[in-house]
Amino acid sequence: MDFRNPSRRDILAGLGATAFTPFASRLAIAQSIPTNPDVAIIGSGPAGLSAARTLAAAGKTFVVLEADDRKGGRAHTDTTTFPGIPFDRGCAWIHSADRNPMLPVAKQHGFTLQQHHDSIDHVWYGREKFTDTQIKSVKRIQDEIVKANSRVAKVRDGAVSEIRPIRSKEEQATATLMGPMDMAVDFHNLSIRDYDEQAELEPNYLVKEGFGTVVAKFGESVPVSLETPVQKIKYSGQGVQLETAKGTVSAKYAIVTCSTGALQSGYIKWDPVLPEWKETAIQNIPMALLAKIPLLLDGERFGIKPFEDILLEMPGKQDIYFICHPFDFPMMIGFVGGDFAWNLSSQGREAAIDFATSALQRVFGEKTGKHIIKSDFTQWPRNPWVRGAYSAALPGQFAARAALKRPLADKVYFAGEAVAGEFTQTCGGAVLVGAEVANTIIKRL
Repeated sequence: MDFRNPSRRDILAGLGATAFTPFASRLAIAQSIPTNPDVAIIGSGPAGLSAARTLAAAGKTFVVLEADDRKGGRAHTDTTTFPGIPFDRGCAWIHSADRNPMLPVAKQHGFTLQQHHDSIDHVWYGREKFTDTQIKSVKRIQDEIVKANSRVAKVRDGAVSEIRPIRSKEEQATATLMGPMDMAVDFHNLSIRDYDEQAELEPNYLVKEGFGTVVAKFGESVPVSLETPVQKIKYSGQGVQLETAKGTVSAKYAIVTCSTGALQSGYIKWDPVLPEWKETAIQNIPMALLAKIPLLLDGERFGIKPFEDILLEMPGKQDIYFICHPFDFPMMIGFVGGDFAWNLSSQGREAAIDFATSALQRVFGEKTGKHIIKSDFTQWPRNPWVRGAYSAALPGQFAARAALKRPLADKVYFAGEAVAGEFTQTCGGAVLVGAEVANTIIKRL
């Protein structure tokens, strides 16, 4: 099996050829949608739902146009793949819970929460298990890199790989945790200032019923026109016009909440064409990738306690991180990130499952595979309306986030995790910026 790393561009080019085919027949069914609202919102992910709720509370009219066949965007709890076990295919943590608007929603509706510390319990490098001293060294190195990165960020941008040489096993494990498993990119693709901008994610909470279910509850009262991808946005003249297969929507303002991957795809056409500064900003914030490989077990625990985290590190950046037995479910959820995650996405589901199984067999023995009764692989790059996990500014291009957020002609606004400031890459950040942009438009209305 070839685990060499192709470029993200190569992978997306291969996926794009057939990406829109499944939706063609559905779009032939005409459905009526509101045509003259105050605001047209593109996307019903957390940012779009938040903007809609904010507009509704202010008594403004809106329409939400969603390309996919469900609400929620990258917040999606799957309740069918593993019967009786809710599985978050996308975002799963309520990060920075002391400031996250989704925590009150979860508590209000009685969801089961478990605080999950941002730490690592066990590390294997190949077949060698790290000692407690080595794990403490990983945490120390992480603190050192964060502080050094912050010092450099005050004077310049660049790649985090420039901050410190990565040589020892402990340094390699640290780089894996900080880069692919946190920011979903390797250090050479991680912007110094983008990383420095990130808020402290503690406290973190997991949701037994699934975080996607919390987001669904948050947006259940929001009317959404599903399977309605916007094909063109006209923003010259008075107001904006959004062309879809179901008709054209005319509105005073538009809020675009699409992922940067969707914006880069070129599916949405612009009239007039996007100015160079906006197009450059979109290209400089590509999608990063953190993919999940959930493994349902027959009850075997391998001596690992519920909610413990393990990192299986290998030379060559072929690494996997597991959250073990969350909420005492018989499941280990593997994570692969960065270049290697794009690699596995190009290889496909079976290759990813084989890799996760082999990684466990390396440390727990050949019989490990017999205890795995069902498995899966999340493949967000294959979703034409997402094309990755979440955004990551290229090294040296942190300023692109501010340019992406800047409105077009004071009529087309941008929201979503990519423009959520210190809370980029998080659902909570998308919710906050969706409300912020909606409130800006409300003042103009």
